[in-house]
Amino acid sequence: MTARIGVYPGTFDPVTLGHMDIIRRGAKLVDRLVIGVTTNPSKSPMFTIEERMATVRREVADVDGDIEVVAFDSLLMDFAERQGAKVIVRGLRAVADFEYEYQMAGMNQQINPRVETVFLMADVALQPIASRLVKEIALYGGNIAKFVPESVREEVVARVEKIGRKGS
Repeated sequence: MTARIGVYPGTFDPVTLGHMDIIRRGAKLVDRLVIGVTTNPSKSPMFTIEERMATVRREVADVDGDIEVVAFDSLLMDFAERQGAKVIVRGLRAVADFEYEYQMAGMNQQINPRVETVFLMADVALQPIASRLVKEIALYGGNIAKFVPESVREEVVARVEKIGRKGS
C-alpha cells in the first residue's frame, strides 16, 4: 500500500497557534505530512528560512504523526510532486481566505490534476491569527502570547529587540 503523503506549505514567519492546529489535524489525515517552508516574494520575512525551519521542527517534535519539515523555493505543485504528495493541506481562517485559496486550488489543479487540495477550517478561537499581524503587534510592543507558542513568542520578542520596536 502506498503511503498517503500530504504537503502543508507556508512561510511560517512565525509559526502560530493556528498553524499548529492545522498541522495537528492535517497529520491525522495522511500517513506523512511534509511541512513545506517557503519564502513568499510578496512578504518580508522576520526570520531566515533556516530559522523558520528550526522553529517549525522544534514545535512539531511532540505532534503525533510522521512529520517532516522541508524548505522549498519552487512552484508548490512541483514541490508536491517531488515529495510524492497527493494532497495539499491548506488552513482557512475566514471567508476572505477562501476566495484566495479557492483560486489557488483551481490554478494548482490546472498545473497538476493528480494532487488534491484539502481545506481545514482553523479552530474558531484561532481564526483571527495571522503571522503578519503577530509580527505587527510585536513590532509595536504588544503581547503576542495568545497567538504563538511560548518559545516562538520569546524568539519574536528577541528579534524585535534586535531590529528595534516601532513607535518608540
